Amino acid sequence: MIASSTRPTTTRLERACLWLLLVLGAGIMLFPVYWMFVTAIRPSDEIFSGATSLLPTGWVWSNFRAALDAMPFLHWAWNSTVISVVAVVITVSLNLLCGYAFAKFRFAGRDVLFIAVISALMIPIQVIIVPLFLLLADMSLLNSYWGVILPRAAEAFGIFMVRQFMLSIPDELLEAARLDGATEFQIFRKIVLPLSKPIIAVLIIFTFMWRWNDFVLPLIVLTDQDMYTVQLGLNLLKGQYNIEWTSIMAIALLSLVPMLVIFAFFQRQLIQGIAGTGLK
Repeated sequence: MIASSTRPTTTRLERACLWLLLVLGAGIMLFPVYWMFVTAIRPSDEIFSGATSLLPTGWVWSNFRAALDAMPFLHWAWNSTVISVVAVVITVSLNLLCGYAFAKFRFAGRDVLFIAVISALMIPIQVIIVPLFLLLADMSLLNSYWGVILPRAAEAFGIFMVRQFMLSIPDELLEAARLDGATEFQIFRKIVLPLSKPIIAVLIIFTFMWRWNDFVLPLIVLTDQDMYTVQLGLNLLKGQYNIEWTSIMAIALLSLVPMLVIFAFFQRQLIQGIAGTGLK
């Protein structure tokens, strides 16, 4: 009787502690966004006065208008959108095809080749930035959308996630389709892709986020300010003697909107996809 009476209390206590940890973690994650918002609506002179406060001391909504008037944010956002959307289509398609081949086809050197692909994750872009620049210059891809999209068209991390997810698809299902006379492309399009919706959503979110937030590759490829992305445009607001913090925070806050929309739209599939990569 004592154990049965104390068990509900213990369960409620554990649940309360879990919710407390979740709220604390959410607060820590959201604090940078909150600080961006508070800084964006502060009076400009207050930032340089040295008086800081965690609470909004002013509601200067005109800072957003001033930032949009001072810099072509909408044009930068368009460039980022074009690069991100085209990169999502190409990268997701290549990752799905490569991951499917590594998961369901057996060929000589498959494991060695897969290890080589995964090893690419250990090579930072700073190591290959000089030869990459020379290669893009020889191909006349500098200062163009394709110069930013093509060098990272296939991601090793995406191939790894697709391969891990597709290992959970039964081989018997594919063999039954082959016995029915289906071609490999028909199997991939009509069986594999419908079962891979969760991992496709994960790839869309991650690829869009990586391309939207990318700074190094556009920095070396794009030379004309009309071709700048949002991240490069934000760097222009950092002057040599003065930094327009209100404008930077306002534009940075606006740049979060597309990623929040993408995440909200694919949230359920994202959770399913990440959980599915460890099934087998």
